[in-house]
Amino acid sequence: MIVIITGASHTGKTVLAQRMLEKYKYPYLSIDHLKMGLIRSGNTELTPMDDDELVGYLWPIVREMIKTAIENEQNLIVEGCYIPYDWRKDFADECLSEIRFICLAMTDTYIDAHFDDIRKHGSDIENRLDDSDCTAEWIKEGNRKVIEGFRRMGEKIILINDDYTKAITECLKSVKISGMRE
Repeated sequence: MIVIITGASHTGKTVLAQRMLEKYKYPYLSIDHLKMGLIRSGNTELTPMDDDELVGYLWPIVREMIKTAIENEQNLIVEGCYIPYDWRKDFADECLSEIRFICLAMTDTYIDAHFDDIRKHGSDIENRLDDSDCTAEWIKEGNRKVIEGFRRMGEKIILINDDYTKAITECLKSVKISGMRE
Protein backbone atom coordinates (compact mmCIF):
# COMPACT_ATOMS: atom_id res chain seq x y z
CA MET A 1 0.00 0.00 0.00
CA ILE A 2 1.17 3.49 -0.88
CA VAL A 3 0.05 6.56 1.07
CA ILE A 4 0.58 9.93 -0.56
CA ILE A 5 0.44 12.88 1.84
CA THR A 6 0.47 16.32 0.28
CA GLY A 7 -0.69 19.85 0.99
CA ALA A 8 0.65 23.35 1.33
CA SER A 9 3.72 24.28 3.34
CA HIS A 10 3.35 24.21 7.15
CA THR A 11 0.18 22.05 7.14
CA GLY A 12 1.74 19.15 9.03
CA LYS A 13 2.46 16.69 6.22
CA THR A 14 5.70 15.55 7.83
CA VAL A 15 4.10 15.26 11.27
CA LEU A 16 1.35 13.07 9.80
CA ALA A 17 3.89 10.95 7.90
CA GLN A 18 5.90 10.48 11.09
CA ARG A 19 2.80 9.44 13.04
CA MET A 20 1.84 6.97 10.31
CA LEU A 21 5.38 5.57 10.30
CA GLU A 22 5.16 5.06 14.06
CA LYS A 23 1.65 3.58 13.92
CA TYR A 24 1.95 1.33 10.86
CA LYS A 25 5.74 0.83 10.57
CA TYR A 26 5.67 1.90 6.91
CA PRO A 27 8.81 3.63 5.66
CA TYR A 28 8.34 7.09 4.27
CA LEU A 29 9.93 9.10 1.53
CA SER A 30 10.24 12.83 2.08
CA ILE A 31 10.10 14.56 -1.29
CA ASP A 32 11.86 17.50 0.39
CA HIS A 33 14.82 15.23 1.16
CA LEU A 34 14.93 14.11 -2.46
CA LYS A 35 14.70 17.75 -3.59
CA MET A 36 17.52 18.91 -1.34
CA GLY A 37 19.71 15.92 -2.28
CA LEU A 38 19.35 16.75 -5.96
CA ILE A 39 19.93 20.47 -5.37
CA ARG A 40 22.90 20.09 -3.00
CA SER A 41 24.56 17.45 -5.18
CA GLY A 42 24.46 19.77 -8.17
CA ASN A 43 22.17 17.47 -10.18
CA THR A 44 19.82 20.38 -10.85
CA GLU A 45 20.13 24.14 -11.08
CA LEU A 46 16.69 24.54 -9.50
CA THR A 47 16.55 26.11 -6.04
CA PRO A 48 14.23 25.44 -3.08
CA MET A 49 12.23 28.50 -4.18
CA ASP A 50 11.38 27.06 -7.63
CA ASP A 51 8.22 25.29 -6.45
CA ASP A 52 6.34 25.05 -9.74
CA GLU A 53 9.38 23.85 -11.66
CA LEU A 54 10.21 21.36 -8.89
CA VAL A 55 6.86 19.62 -9.32
CA GLY A 56 7.69 18.83 -12.94
CA TYR A 57 11.25 17.86 -12.07
CA LEU A 58 10.56 15.67 -9.01
CA TRP A 59 7.20 14.07 -9.86
CA PRO A 60 8.50 11.74 -12.64
CA ILE A 61 11.07 10.36 -10.19
CA VAL A 62 8.59 10.01 -7.31
CA ARG A 63 5.92 8.54 -9.60
CA GLU A 64 8.27 5.80 -10.77
CA MET A 65 9.37 5.07 -7.20
CA ILE A 66 5.69 4.62 -6.29
CA LYS A 67 5.16 2.29 -9.25
CA THR A 68 8.24 0.27 -8.26
CA ALA A 69 7.00 -0.09 -4.69
CA ILE A 70 3.59 -1.25 -5.95
CA GLU A 71 5.17 -3.76 -8.35
CA ASN A 72 7.20 -5.16 -5.48
CA GLU A 73 4.19 -5.22 -3.11
CA GLN A 74 5.96 -2.86 -0.73
CA ASN A 75 4.40 -0.31 1.58
CA LEU A 76 5.50 3.30 1.39
CA ILE A 77 4.41 6.70 2.65
CA VAL A 78 5.30 9.50 0.22
CA GLU A 79 5.17 12.94 1.78
CA GLY A 80 5.65 16.35 0.24
CA CYS A 81 4.13 19.28 -1.57
CA TYR A 82 5.46 18.39 -5.03
CA ILE A 83 2.50 16.27 -6.13
CA PRO A 84 0.76 17.52 -9.30
CA TYR A 85 -2.98 18.15 -9.05
CA ASP A 86 -3.63 15.64 -11.84
CA TRP A 87 -1.38 12.91 -10.36
CA ARG A 88 -3.97 10.16 -10.92
CA LYS A 89 -3.54 10.29 -14.71
CA ASP A 90 -0.08 8.75 -14.31
CA PHE A 91 -1.35 5.47 -12.84
CA ALA A 92 -3.36 2.55 -14.19
CA ASP A 93 -6.45 1.55 -12.21
CA GLU A 94 -4.65 -1.42 -10.64
CA CYS A 95 -2.02 0.97 -9.26
CA LEU A 96 -4.61 3.48 -8.07
CA SER A 97 -6.29 0.77 -6.03
CA GLU A 98 -3.03 0.47 -4.06
CA ILE A 99 -2.73 4.21 -3.34
CA ARG A 100 -4.37 6.23 -0.58
CA PHE A 101 -4.26 10.00 -1.07
CA ILE A 102 -4.30 12.55 1.76
CA CYS A 103 -4.27 16.30 1.15
CA LEU A 104 -3.99 18.67 4.11
CA ALA A 105 -4.96 22.34 3.91
CA MET A 106 -5.72 25.11 6.36
CA THR A 107 -8.51 27.63 6.06
CA ASP A 108 -7.85 31.36 6.20
CA THR A 109 -9.79 31.41 9.49
CA TYR A 110 -7.49 28.80 11.01
CA ILE A 111 -4.35 30.59 9.78
CA ASP A 112 -5.55 33.94 11.17
CA ALA A 113 -6.32 32.40 14.57
CA HIS A 114 -3.23 30.19 14.84
CA PHE A 115 -0.44 31.82 12.82
CA ASP A 116 1.97 31.98 15.78
CA ASP A 117 1.41 28.27 16.49
CA ILE A 118 1.88 27.40 12.81
CA ARG A 119 5.28 29.14 12.83
CA LYS A 120 6.21 27.67 16.21
CA HIS A 121 5.54 24.11 14.99
CA GLY A 122 7.22 24.56 11.62
CA SER A 123 10.27 22.59 12.77
CA ASP A 124 8.59 19.89 14.85
CA ILE A 125 10.03 17.04 12.75
CA GLU A 126 12.61 18.66 10.49
CA ASN A 127 14.56 21.86 11.11
CA ARG A 128 13.68 24.71 8.83
CA LEU A 129 16.96 26.56 8.39
CA ASP A 130 15.33 29.70 7.00
CA ASP A 131 11.64 30.29 7.57
CA SER A 132 11.80 34.05 7.06
CA ASP A 133 9.42 33.91 4.08
CA CYS A 134 6.68 32.44 6.27
CA THR A 135 3.99 35.09 6.63
CA ALA A 136 0.29 34.59 7.24
CA GLU A 137 -0.49 35.82 3.72
CA TRP A 138 2.10 33.47 2.16
CA ILE A 139 0.62 30.49 4.02
CA LYS A 140 -2.92 31.52 3.03
CA GLU A 141 -1.91 31.86 -0.62
CA GLY A 142 -0.29 28.43 -0.62
CA ASN A 143 -3.30 26.79 1.01
CA ARG A 144 -5.76 28.47 -1.35
CA LYS A 145 -3.72 27.26 -4.33
CA VAL A 146 -3.66 23.68 -3.01
CA ILE A 147 -7.38 23.69 -2.21
CA GLU A 148 -8.33 25.11 -5.61
CA GLY A 149 -5.99 22.84 -7.59
CA PHE A 150 -6.88 19.54 -5.93
CA ARG A 151 -10.61 20.36 -5.73
CA ARG A 152 -10.59 21.09 -9.46
CA MET A 153 -9.36 17.49 -9.93
CA GLY A 154 -12.06 16.12 -7.62
CA GLU A 155 -9.71 15.24 -4.76
CA LYS A 156 -10.89 15.17 -1.16
CA ILE A 157 -9.07 17.68 1.05
CA ILE A 158 -8.81 17.52 4.82
CA LEU A 159 -9.50 21.11 5.83
CA ILE A 160 -8.01 22.26 9.11
CA ASN A 161 -10.43 24.90 10.31
CA ASP A 162 -10.36 24.94 14.11
CA ASP A 163 -8.57 22.13 15.99
CA TYR A 164 -5.37 20.94 14.32
CA THR A 165 -4.75 17.97 16.63
CA LYS A 166 -8.32 16.77 16.18
CA ALA A 167 -8.07 17.05 12.37
CA ILE A 168 -4.85 15.01 12.27
CA THR A 169 -6.21 12.43 14.73
CA GLU A 170 -9.40 12.08 12.68
CA CYS A 171 -7.28 11.74 9.55
CA LEU A 172 -5.32 8.88 11.11
CA LYS A 173 -8.57 7.18 12.17
CA SER A 174 -10.37 7.69 8.87
CA VAL A 175 -7.65 6.44 6.54
CA LYS A 176 -8.74 2.94 5.63
CA ILE A 177 -5.68 1.06 4.55
CA SER A 178 -5.91 -2.63 3.94
CA GLY A 179 -3.30 -4.63 5.73
CA MET A 180 -2.49 -1.89 8.23
CA ARG A 181 -2.72 -2.86 11.86
CA GLU A 182 -4.36 -0.57 14.36
